[in-house]
Amino acid sequence: AEPGSYTVGTMSERFDCHYCRDPLHGKKYVKKEGKHCCVKCFEKICANTCIECKKPIGADSKEMHFRNRYWHDSCFRCFKCYTSLVNEPFMLRENNKVWCSNCTAAEDAPRCKGCFKPIIAGDQNVEYKKMVWHKDCFTCSQCKQVIGSGSFFPKGDEFYCVSCHEHKFAKTCAKCKNPITSGGLTYQEQPWHSECFICSNCKKQLGGKRFTAVEDEFYCVECYKECVAKKCAGCKNPITGFGRGTSVVNYEDESWHDYCFKCTKCARGLANKRFVCHNGKIYCAECPKRL
Repeated sequence: AEPGSYTVGTMSERFDCHYCRDPLHGKKYVKKEGKHCCVKCFEKICANTCIECKKPIGADSKEMHFRNRYWHDSCFRCFKCYTSLVNEPFMLRENNKVWCSNCTAAEDAPRCKGCFKPIIAGDQNVEYKKMVWHKDCFTCSQCKQVIGSGSFFPKGDEFYCVSCHEHKFAKTCAKCKNPITSGGLTYQEQPWHSECFICSNCKKQLGGKRFTAVEDEFYCVECYKECVAKKCAGCKNPITGFGRGTSVVNYEDESWHDYCFKCTKCARGLANKRFVCHNGKIYCAECPKRL
């Protein structure tokens, strides 16, 4: 902005006012664009109107002008903080309001989603999906502690630190009851840590391996055969339920693979057939008659 370009003084020569023709000799006058006029006519006809207070800028006032807009020097202040902008950098914004450079920077800066104040150059901030926070305003929705630049989990419009997300949303292991933050597996619709889903005997992890569940315990194939499985009364090997002979025949506290349950004399398979027990041995219905 620049000051006005007219001259004010006391007339020492004989001139009449350009407008009202009153003599100006010895009186205060204004010379503007080569015309001499009295102060009254100047303020009524020639004076510019201050764009801020809407009043004429009189001969005794200092005038500032910028892009065909005029202000009293006392009106040339920042619209936001009221600091005088005479000899200071400024910005002409909407509605012909002038702003100082600091207020302009703050107004144009992005707003923190937490405190809604501007984030200005030099402020540490966090950005996520076109949203921005001051670093200290980016807090956990649960515990309210500052997340800052740390890890977090978004849930809708809320954000959680790792610890709160684990306790609020993570699945809980069926064995140790602690949250499962990564990996894990599911058995019978219940979640487990991989390190918790282990053989009850040898403690090896069972994820991705064959195993047998016995009541609330789990066993790998080897430990089930060795420690849990019944022994076949015929071949004396464990009855595991795996592979060939998944069907089991039980009789008087003894068990057989279905393919081992056969007549002692003729070796006919007796699973799901009539049989006779004689002297602790199993026979088909015909063979005892031939003994």
